[in-house]
Amino acid sequence: ASGLERRGGLGVRSSGFSGRGVGASGLEQGGGLESYFVSDYDPTIEDSYTKICTIDGIPTRLDILDTAGQEEFGAMREQYMRTGQGFLLVYAVNDRGSFNEISKFHTQILRVKDRDEFPMILVGNKADLDLQRQVPREEALSFARESHITYMEASAKIRLNVDESFYEVVRAIRRFHEMELPPAPTVNPKKKKARSCPCSIL
Repeated sequence: ASGLERRGGLGVRSSGFSGRGVGASGLEQGGGLESYFVSDYDPTIEDSYTKICTIDGIPTRLDILDTAGQEEFGAMREQYMRTGQGFLLVYAVNDRGSFNEISKFHTQILRVKDRDEFPMILVGNKADLDLQRQVPREEALSFARESHITYMEASAKIRLNVDESFYEVVRAIRRFHEMELPPAPTVNPKKKKARSCPCSIL
């Protein structure tokens, strides 16, 4: 999201990328955005949610865009990638095909951003269906390590790591911004300090 980071708060726009039926929309709606789990969800071209929360003591507004399963809107998806500050790459642990798509999303985001790395979190959703698991944890962890991103498993149904997955992408965005900021200029103590104003980081 266009992020507005200043003393006292951070605005973050994150996007969720996944295939159809992996439960990403339920994950987003479960993240304090809706108080119930949606088991049958019909994705549209896009759905957006807003969540106000405090993460590590900093008030934060999350603008979350769900683009689950929109393969037919490739150009629109790239637009989301251009404007997003952080991304949740969501697959279902019981769906091998959804995991196989993650590498494509990861590569596309880096290409659109023209970066070698960017704030992303890999989320194995539907962790409550462990008996039906098709993607071993070790395989997902291996992909995450190679891609230099964090991996976690979640379940909207049992509220496992729902909020935490969004908090982690915010932390990744903050770390990325800290690395991108130029060194603070040396202040001459003899000169009067100019009044500071909030900075917008887009």
